[in-house]
Amino acid sequence: MSAHEFAFTSIDGEAMTLARFAGKPVLVVNTASECGLTPQYRGLQALWERYRDRGLVVLGVPCNDFGGQEPGSEAEIKSFCSTRYQVGFPMTAKVSVVGKNAHPFYRWAVGQGGAVPSWNFHKYLLDGDGALAATFGSRVPPEDKALIDAVEAHLPK
Repeated sequence: MSAHEFAFTSIDGEAMTLARFAGKPVLVVNTASECGLTPQYRGLQALWERYRDRGLVVLGVPCNDFGGQEPGSEAEIKSFCSTRYQVGFPMTAKVSVVGKNAHPFYRWAVGQGGAVPSWNFHKYLLDGDGALAATFGSRVPPEDKALIDAVEAHLPK
């Protein structure tokens, strides 16, 4: 089983299968608008702009699991992200990422050896085949050398 077998709903309410990103590395990040780490949106946008033409997909996954820091609706989240941080990368509808209601992708990622998200802005890097390639904790910023090296290692040649 690979991540390509999972689907989310986009922030606009459309079906979003991870299979549509086959052949591309995907950085899946659970996000929140009212978190001390929310400025990471700026770095995620910059990372996506830097590497999107080479295949990188950054996928924001809003969740309200940690401290109730994503209380808004999808429309409010989208507006906040676009106006405050000029986010242009794809985002999903709000989901749970931990516990019994965790989205199936997150249960799979943990089962693949990925760390369980313990806060907002936890990052999973998928390779082009949909395998879990790396996990980065919430406090690892998008500008971190190890994260960038991992992304570059999985960009299509």
